[in-house]
Amino acid sequence: MKYQGNIIKMKSSLAEPVEYVLPIGDKHIALNKFIHQKIILTYLHQINCISCGNKTNKSFGQGFCYTCFTESPQASECVLHPDKCKAHLGISRDQEWANDHCLQPHVVYLAVSSNLKVGITRKTQIPTRWIDQGASRAIIVAETPNRHIAGTIEKFLMQFYSDKTSWQGMLKGKIEQINLHSEKEKAYHYLPNELKQYCTSDNNISEIHFPVDQYPTKISSLSFDKSEKIEGILTGIKGQYLLLDNSFVLNIRKHNGYLIEIETPE
Repeated sequence: MKYQGNIIKMKSSLAEPVEYVLPIGDKHIALNKFIHQKIILTYLHQINCISCGNKTNKSFGQGFCYTCFTESPQASECVLHPDKCKAHLGISRDQEWANDHCLQPHVVYLAVSSNLKVGITRKTQIPTRWIDQGASRAIIVAETPNRHIAGTIEKFLMQFYSDKTSWQGMLKGKIEQINLHSEKEKAYHYLPNELKQYCTSDNNISEIHFPVDQYPTKISSLSFDKSEKIEGILTGIKGQYLLLDNSFVLNIRKHNGYLIEIETPE
């Protein structure tokens, strides 16, 4: 079966294991059923901006043309630096967008992908955000009314925790044994009094299992910027990565907006 269209990041749903769907054009391909089977992905030498839809010779910020990268609210500074969000002050590239994305309840969390990291996301993006990062376990530390306060808490906790995921370790299935309840308690005590008020008493630990039978010991990263055709046995999916032949990985999110043809078994 062949599908053709622009791809965007995989959609996921929490199940045992996580269920993945790849949007391509106006189709949605359920990927889990193709694990242990051969798939072929061919780049058709076209990239369309995920914001305006125009063709672009180069992708900026995982899917934008340069104009949208500098002007679209989806590529605002606060996406990468939430503590710098000014939507609560009425300052934004697009206040209507900010109302829906920044001025909404956010959570600060600790998650284990390979290493322990701190992060934030809109409350409605749980557990999607954790799945996208390849986290196997996560706990909510605080809940805030907007992105700025969540970003401020995260920025403070970055003195004690990394905000980055070791993607190679995550894809090799190397998971540190960490007591999340203990780390949450530490995080609470690290925070100044004015930020402690946002900490939550919810101590539930979310467990996430990915459709990977065996993790690779060595990893080679693939890209359509270097290879027109990528093919192999789909041996697993984790985060936003396809694992092929138990040694090669393809970051789907990195290729947002790329025009691709995908060939799968019937």
